[in-house]
Amino acid sequence: MAAGKTDRCDIAIVGGGLAGGLAALALTRKRPDLDVRLIEPGPIGGNHVWSFFDSDIAKADRWLVAPLVRHHWDRYDVMFPSHRRTVRMGYKSITGEALADAVMAAMPAGHIIADRAKHVAPDHLLLARGGRLSARHVIDARGAGKFPTLECGWQKFVGQALTVKGGHGIEYPVVMDATVAQLDGYRFVYLLPFDADTLFVEDTYYSEDADLDVAAVRDRIAAYAAARGWDVAATTREETGVLPVAVAGDFDRLWPESDRTARIGVRAGRFHATTGYSLPDAVRTASSLPAMIDHADLPDMLRDRAAAAWRRQRYYRMLDAMLFRAADPDARYRIFERFYRLSPGLIARFYAGRSTAADKLRLLSGKPPVPVGRAIAALTKLDWR
Repeated sequence: MAAGKTDRCDIAIVGGGLAGGLAALALTRKRPDLDVRLIEPGPIGGNHVWSFFDSDIAKADRWLVAPLVRHHWDRYDVMFPSHRRTVRMGYKSITGEALADAVMAAMPAGHIIADRAKHVAPDHLLLARGGRLSARHVIDARGAGKFPTLECGWQKFVGQALTVKGGHGIEYPVVMDATVAQLDGYRFVYLLPFDADTLFVEDTYYSEDADLDVAAVRDRIAAYAAARGWDVAATTREETGVLPVAVAGDFDRLWPESDRTARIGVRAGRFHATTGYSLPDAVRTASSLPAMIDHADLPDMLRDRAAAAWRRQRYYRMLDAMLFRAADPDARYRIFERFYRLSPGLIARFYAGRSTAADKLRLLSGKPPVPVGRAIAALTKLDWR
């Protein structure tokens, strides 16, 4: 859109990350009668690899992500100082490039606007380079920064795709290798074998603050590769991330009722409180949008759904409080080690955010992995809304 020009469309989606890209893809495929625009200054999808368990996505929603899957395994491994296990559960990965290719192929020419929105309102937005875009609905999918209205811990990571001479020897994903030194909170290494020679290595840690020392984590990845005996010929991609791990907070402060602009994704609080992952919620929301989009009260509908999802996450926020406020940082791995001794079904439901009442009791039963007194003290000080 030319600078200074006023244009109009049916739906304007601000932000071309995971939530915005999937929403644009779903609306373009299911509602070709609508004029949908996507506003994103950088590459759609960014430089990301998103992974999910098969059980994270309902069968009715798999049409949206199935074309984007670039890697698929039927099991994964976890490794802890006192416990190692192979979990037979489908695991898939998609990439930012796959999402970008799909969106660009689906949307008509000129409907992707490579610009930043400097002002966003329910029915229009102003572009940084000049120009106004009016819409029946503006959907804000820009993420949410550091969440000043929430009490959070943080899951931080640096991931690199390494080309290993002679092959790396990893057959299945390693979702957690927590046999590494525990630094700055709970730390583990995550491995995805893209092919016999290419391995995605991500150094991840649960920390009290959102500061990410990328150079230091790069050095840790290099040291890990050397310790495994891998001869690294090249690094073909790198991504970084800082994901919120919500401990407590009031949804009405995260998304005030007075804010009448529709939101989706992390900006709407739609992420798993413990893992920080947003892909399952992004898929659910995008898949439901084509049937919702004609309603004049779309912002209210999306806010009500986000608020209900926030309430359902209360149990996971309680677990996060025990993780960050009661467990000693260098002993946090024991919580996850104990978790991975439980049944595959319970593990799957936990990651999908659908833990049953029996699951919740089982997670808290037996010998607690954190001191009981500190756990109780942590829980009594927090706002559980």
